[in-house]
Amino acid sequence: MRAATLEVRLEELGVLRSFSMPRVSNDNHYSEWLLSNVKYRPDYPNRLFSSKEEACQWIPSFVDWYNHQHRRCGKAIEICRRRARVYELARIANPRRWTGAPRCWRQPEVVWINPPADDFIAHTVKLKLAA
Repeated sequence: MRAATLEVRLEELGVLRSFSMPRVSNDNHYSEWLLSNVKYRPDYPNRLFSSKEEACQWIPSFVDWYNHQHRRCGKAIEICRRRARVYELARIANPRRWTGAPRCWRQPEVVWINPPADDFIAHTVKLKLAA
């Protein structure tokens, strides 16, 4: 019997390593990022919520804060427009530095973690058009 590290032994047995978070088989970076924002919210309670109802009452204030006050709310389009201009000027000033197309700085109109079914999207578009 020869000595080997656990990693080597697992590779010999055909077991693939996972780079997921410990004890989490399906880590979702968007969810993890959102959770960290929830925990560092200025008014996040320093104690556990006493009930599900209390947590459900707190969440709308977090969502409102996150959507309307957090970081650069309402300024992303202008910031991206300025960034695109800075990159374009840099590209003109030093074209050899750029090997490919410049990055697209436009903000997406819709962002999904798990996109809904096509029929839901079509229904939502119809509602927006009707409004």
